[in-house]
Amino acid sequence: MIKDYQAQKALRDSYDVCIVGAGPAGITLALQLAQAGWQVVLIEGGGHEYTSDSQALYECSSTGIDMFPHETRLRYLGGTSNHWAGRCRPFEASDFAVPPPGDLPGWPIDYAQIERYLPAAMAIVDLPQGADFKAINVGLNGGEFDADRFLLSPPTRFAQKYATALEQTPGLDVFINCNCVDLQFDDASGHLKHVVVSDYDLNREPLHASHFVLATGAIENARQLLNSESLLDAGVISKDGLVGGCFMEHLNIDMGTFILSRGQNTETRQYFTSDAFVAEYQAGKGNVLAEVLSDVRTYGRTAQVKNFLENLACEMGVASKIEFIAKFSCPGDGVLSTLIEQFPSLQSRVSLLDEKDALGVAKVNVHWALSAGDRHTIKCIGSELAKQFAAMGLGFVKLNDFVYDTEVPLKMAPHAHHMGTTRMAALAEHGVVDPDCKVFGTENLYVAGSSIFATGGASNPTMPLLQFALRLADHLNDKMKAANSQAV
Repeated sequence: MIKDYQAQKALRDSYDVCIVGAGPAGITLALQLAQAGWQVVLIEGGGHEYTSDSQALYECSSTGIDMFPHETRLRYLGGTSNHWAGRCRPFEASDFAVPPPGDLPGWPIDYAQIERYLPAAMAIVDLPQGADFKAINVGLNGGEFDADRFLLSPPTRFAQKYATALEQTPGLDVFINCNCVDLQFDDASGHLKHVVVSDYDLNREPLHASHFVLATGAIENARQLLNSESLLDAGVISKDGLVGGCFMEHLNIDMGTFILSRGQNTETRQYFTSDAFVAEYQAGKGNVLAEVLSDVRTYGRTAQVKNFLENLACEMGVASKIEFIAKFSCPGDGVLSTLIEQFPSLQSRVSLLDEKDALGVAKVNVHWALSAGDRHTIKCIGSELAKQFAAMGLGFVKLNDFVYDTEVPLKMAPHAHHMGTTRMAALAEHGVVDPDCKVFGTENLYVAGSSIFATGGASNPTMPLLQFALRLADHLNDKMKAANSQAV
């Protein structure tokens, strides 16, 4: 049942599992565990709809490369699925087999650990069972770029699709406007004793459970851990350690432009780096979107003048130097945009500030920084794509100077794919959660969502984070059943 904590304080004395955050990962976990017969509480800081009071609690500063951390997240039931575009692509086996450059390892598990959850994850976001992730074009002849393969969810809005299940699933309590403001850890037992929850009038109380899961997104998962004085005092986390470190995004680079050869079709092309490319260049993965711009339509008595100037400028090759009242592109001109993997780096991080929000929780700063390895990936993808375009007779690519000259500042934008701040590792010296998504140094605190990603790959994160949520649900279910058997 969904209850408004602002008006109805009706928490049970204790639950089997408490899940903080009602986005795709949190809702998936809550339903899976409640349907397995456990007493579950799912708490969401926002309400049924967007409100400025709730969204204001996501305000944070941004340094390094601006990635608009406040604007790219939504703080109400359903989380960022409320503005998700629906693109789905699973990880590949090579994402788990090839470690990133530098001192940090890659995934401590192999792809098979989540591959078996792909059909269930597809069903969750309304993809047809048995559907193949389809390529919309062919790859390039050199072997470095395959055709990208993906499927589009409708897209699924989790709060709407699962509204009835959230209301009617036995054993599941859902509280909206219920904000987690502290994690209380007991060093002697190694257990999180309770979380402290608050309404917007600062009325607080403890919420008790046997197991706890943070599922509030990469920035907020790190913030919740960093804000806990008891976790800090116990040495489970440190303010300048791995918690909050390795913040990753997918890189949307303005690669440049291209002109198709005469006779080439103008359909959008999408390419994905092959495993051979990654091995040859020791670079990361990436998707490249090659999209031909539509001809500009002009109206009225200025149409003929504008068309004449457009054609003349294109023939002379000076279109980029001429600005009209309405901008235009020459027929056949296209742009290259990307979704490129960022390697994990401790220099790119979420860190705590002294300033508090309206609920008394410390705010954070997001410092988004790229490494030399990231610039190398961008350069290799751009250069090789340009060569392959020419070699196949598709056309000619003009790369922007910052693509091939790593000393020139990048022109780029984020994709709102926040990852990596509580990364998974085999050892605490390399990560925040273990292969079961449990926070190192604790017995009952887990993390869900893309913050656990050891590497980000070049796939949209929703599909794999759902696979991991299903895997975590199975682990918790098995763990609790084993504990109950021992108790009997």
